[in-house]
Order: sequence, then structure tokens, then C-alpha cells
Amino acid sequence: MQEVQLVSDVQRLIESLGELPELVAEPVFIAVSGLPGTGKSYFCSKLAERLPFIILESDALRKALFPSPNYSLQESSRLFRAVHLLIERLLKKGSSLILDATNLSERHREYLYSIADRLGVKLVLVRVEAPPWIVRERLEARRGDLGNKSDADWAIYQRMKPLVQEIRRRYYAVDTSRDITPVLDKIVREVIH
Repeated sequence: MQEVQLVSDVQRLIESLGELPELVAEPVFIAVSGLPGTGKSYFCSKLAERLPFIILESDALRKALFPSPNYSLQESSRLFRAVHLLIERLLKKGSSLILDATNLSERHREYLYSIADRLGVKLVLVRVEAPPWIVRERLEARRGDLGNKSDADWAIYQRMKPLVQEIRRRYYAVDTSRDITPVLDKIVREVIH
């Protein structure tokens, strides 16, 4: 039964993506991590302006599966099982993609590493951060913004902050309170070469 659910969930996620970019012979997988309000979605959108990649935004994908999410462990587990299978399917087909999710623990990132390693695709890791006072301003400013897909607020940020673990592989760090262009340039160069 779980297998049937998983296949159904992946299909719903695929349908939520809309039109996909052109397929490539050697797809690239960019995994972005960071706390809520640090600017992950902004950074991913700026990166996607320069690279024809699909953005898999965990907040949007969650709402595609769960229109009124409760953020329980069971819901998150079901979501990320589907997201991991979706990533694998898209990469196998030749779609380059950016995963926009908190990805705070190395245990959760291990799934991403294993997908990239198993498929032999280039994996680019990015940690997005910003000073806490800026994050707080951003989170308060986006309350009530219907275009915003995240439900995270300052209390959630504070609850998640102690869960952040160091990324054990090579990664790019970007502070979105500063000019992000140098990091975008480096990532684009790495992807193209």
C-alpha cells in the first residue's frame, strides 16, 4: 500500500511542476539548505534565471500533497520519500534541478548525496544564511503574504536553529544580506564546466 501511495504522491508532485526545461545529457543537481527566512527561495530563483533548472521548492511541494499541512513527522516523511524519488526520476530523465529545502541535518542530506552518487550526477551544495535580525524582519514582513509558500515564522526559525549541522562535503556559503552575485557566478561556472 505504501508503494502505491508513493507512486501516487510522485505523480501529484510532477503535475504540480508545470512545464519542465529541456532535457540534457549530463544533468546537475543543486541542493540548497538553510533556515527559514534566510533567502533560499530568493537565491534559487536568481540561480534559475541563469541556469535552466527546475526548482523543487519543498514548501510548494508539501502544499501540492497536503493542501492544509500539519508539518508532522509522518507528513514530512511521506513528503520527502516522494521528493527523493522525484529527484531521482527527474535526474534519470535528464532534468537538471535545484532542491530548495531546509536540509538542516547531515542525516537528511545523506539521501541527496546517495542519489547523486548512485546516478553519477554532479552535486552542488549551497548553504544559505543571513543575520538573525534580518531573518526576523523578513519572516515578520511575509506574514499574510499570500504569494509566500512558507508557513515558517520567527518561533519556527528559533526552534530549528539548534538543528543545523555542518555540511560534511564541499559547499558554497552565501549570505543573502550581501551581494549574492559572486556565489551565483561561481556556481554557474562550476555547472557549465
